[in-house]
Amino acid sequence: MGTEHSNKLITNTCNLKFLRIIIDNTLFWKSHIFKIVPILSQACYISKADKPFLTQDVLKMIYYTYFNSVMIYGWLIWENSSHNMEVFRLQNKIIRTMMGARSREFCREFFKILEILPLTA
Repeated sequence: MGTEHSNKLITNTCNLKFLRIIIDNTLFWKSHIFKIVPILSQACYISKADKPFLTQDVLKMIYYTYFNSVMIYGWLIWENSSHNMEVFRLQNKIIRTMMGARSREFCREFFKILEILPLTA
């Protein structure tokens, strides 16, 4: 269903992809966040699988290359989304992996040690 403008039909859409950012018609950013979560999860898996073979400096490079670059792209636009908690959880997960910590361990000190800014959720 759509409307007409200058004898052309304009259709309504739920999502629009613009510069790799998915904008939904409600501006909750749910579609965009759910699109990047699998990419961030894959970065967590890569870090966990490679941790025994790599130094912390190399793991930090993997973090910035595969995780942080995806996470912060468009962050200023979707930072106040109610769905960004999943991204925050994945960031904590990869930080714990880099530090060799347990899954429920508090991460604040790890961010300071690694000199990485945490996502604000």
